[in-house]
Amino acid sequence: MKTIVISIIWLLMPMSLQACGMGEITPEGYENASVEHAWQHWQQGEQSQIPFQFIDVRTPEEFAAGHVPGAVNIPLQTLKQRIAEVPKDKQVYVYCEAGVRSAKAARLLTKAGYTNIENISGGMRAWREQHYPQER
Repeated sequence: MKTIVISIIWLLMPMSLQACGMGEITPEGYENASVEHAWQHWQQGEQSQIPFQFIDVRTPEEFAAGHVPGAVNIPLQTLKQRIAEVPKDKQVYVYCEAGVRSAKAARLLTKAGYTNIENISGGMRAWREQHYPQER
């Protein structure tokens, strides 16, 4: 019995790594992740077993006012033209101010073939409400 349980765990492990946040998977194929999950992954930094990148799809002005440390600013309006800047080999967290623009960005990315996209529910507003660090 113990051998069967261990075998099942080993078989399921790749799936658990694929679905990093274990949040709600949308019909479009991206995941809605909680701000807490995104924060936990962010805290791991380069020590994370799953490499990641935060993409801020707000305007440059909004980005300059405060963003997730280490995030890259690719405004939603320019995402199609700059899509090559989004890594395909990392877990990608997209966020905006509240979650509407980042949901659009997540749909665009999944339509373009990305399979590792997480939309941070509540966006930067939720990040600030939790008093998580910001960069200016």
